[in-house]
Amino acid sequence: MNRHNSRPIVLCLSGHDPIGGAGLQADIEAIAAQQCHAAPAVTALTIQDTANVSDFRVLDHDWIIAQARAILNDVPVAAIKLGMLGSGSMVRTACEVIHMASSAPVVCDPVLRAEGGGALGEDDVGYILREELLPLAFIATPNLPEARIMAELPDGTADQCAAVLLKYCKNLLITGGHGPESQLHNRLYMQDGSFHDIVQQRLPGKYHGSGCTLASALAGRLALGEALPGAVQSALDYTWRTLRDAEAPGKGQYIPRRFPIA
Repeated sequence: MNRHNSRPIVLCLSGHDPIGGAGLQADIEAIAAQQCHAAPAVTALTIQDTANVSDFRVLDHDWIIAQARAILNDVPVAAIKLGMLGSGSMVRTACEVIHMASSAPVVCDPVLRAEGGGALGEDDVGYILREELLPLAFIATPNLPEARIMAELPDGTADQCAAVLLKYCKNLLITGGHGPESQLHNRLYMQDGSFHDIVQQRLPGKYHGSGCTLASALAGRLALGEALPGAVQSALDYTWRTLRDAEAPGKGQYIPRRFPIA
């Protein structure tokens, strides 16, 4: 019997997307594409398709803790990826899990709205994320609309939002793609006060699961031991390729193709 060294394991706390474009399926595929293994704990169930989300249900605190404890008691976790939490109580549950996992770096994707505009969290989730969870995260990866919600700056620029959010989190990646520009301007704000701009070509169309893909790929690169700037660059490059090769299985947005076309 062949025995191989285990791949780095990423604990994922995310919601389930029945169409398979975002949420835990995106996490599993993107993490596997980094040659890591995803260990998922389901935080919420959603009703959504490639066009939008119509409803969601956050799962019970004790179930999340039990799922996470089963994972952490069995395998070494090299990184944690947080996706849809959905409620203030689930944000606090995620904080408990982070404390259980000790030193694993945490990538927080603050999932607040679907690309189609439907809510994926209660009204106070952005505030509680900022106040209680961001201080525990190694990096947060909001897009600009999500950064504006957490910073409470409805018309804020990326730099203005970062000035608020960096009071709470160590590192911050605000992704582009939600404006009319012909290029995507992604900016990484580092704990040491430096920042890095990563510019990418804009692709046509809208995509379901791009943020999940990026955050999961980044968690995988960190689990492999990459330093943050290189891990961010690798994750952004990978995500861009998944969007370039995206497929349109439904009536709405494209779904990233997270494995290469054979």
